Amino acid sequence: MRNDEILILKGSEVNSLLAGQELNLIDTVRKAYETHGREESSLPHSTFLRFPDNPSDRIIALPAYLGGEWGIAGIKWVASFPGNLELGMDRASALVVLNSSQTGRPEVILEGSLISAKRTAASAALAAQWLHRGKKTNRVGLIGCGLIGFEIVRFLLAIFPEINHFVIYDLDIARAEQFRRKFQETFGECEVEIAKESKAVLGSSSLISFATTANTPYLDDLSEVSPGSTILHVSLRDLSPRIIISCDNVVDDIDHVCRAQTSIHLAEQLTGNRGFLRCTIAEVLMGEAASRRDAESIVVFSPFGLGVLDLAVADFVRNLGIAQEKGTTIRSFLPEPWGENDYR
Repeated sequence: MRNDEILILKGSEVNSLLAGQELNLIDTVRKAYETHGREESSLPHSTFLRFPDNPSDRIIALPAYLGGEWGIAGIKWVASFPGNLELGMDRASALVVLNSSQTGRPEVILEGSLISAKRTAASAALAAQWLHRGKKTNRVGLIGCGLIGFEIVRFLLAIFPEINHFVIYDLDIARAEQFRRKFQETFGECEVEIAKESKAVLGSSSLISFATTANTPYLDDLSEVSPGSTILHVSLRDLSPRIIISCDNVVDDIDHVCRAQTSIHLAEQLTGNRGFLRCTIAEVLMGEAASRRDAESIVVFSPFGLGVLDLAVADFVRNLGIAQEKGTTIRSFLPEPWGENDYR
């Protein structure tokens, strides 16, 4: 591509390029985590745009630079509007922009909600692979029956093909039923059981995922959860600070997750320190920390969602798109250099 061109990859193209790429995406996310763990990245705090008259809605900017084998910069601009569900639209919409780290010029614009969902699910599956190793994985509990939950199922099945039973729960029973129908159409043979209450999910499996739209913690009792379980706390605000403090906590980035009133942030405010956080997932991946504190502890993985993952997955899509000649190239997107006629 010339340096005045922009490649546009729309949602349908991103979706087709990522079809069947689960294991490659999990490996991409692993490498991105390790690169970030080696401090070969730049990751400013996410910026939250909120609306005074509607606290549940937000738009988030995640700028990042990912070094190592990538050397790319960019940003994800992602909106979360839960009320969209009642309008028949997805909760989230997003775009990702990739910039050259040499010139700073934007090179690619990609539909970002699919990239965001895939990298979130790949991160959760990667954490399950490392934190839940050696545990029984034929049953999985899932709280929250939206797109993120569905993608988590897809990626967990790629990692653990022995899974044959999911127990799911959603506050909206219609969404749970829709989830089960779509699941059976997509994945076929696995059994999907809809629980009548969240407690039934907690007691159903030693591997449990939370992917809800909760703004404040609502769960203050893990007595139903068996010792040695792994909780993928993807939605970040389901578990009370008291629960967080009692568990074995692994996060993606300590500074990032200790903000925005996440359960981890609330636990920090309650204790006045971060001593309840054992390690990051990168430290586990690189052999610098054990996968679990001990065999009986409940491990909670709380990923804030790092922009470096969006860049890594977006770059993966970009390369596939170029190789397969997908997307639309807009030529002369950038203006002529100012003063070119004066100084040449």
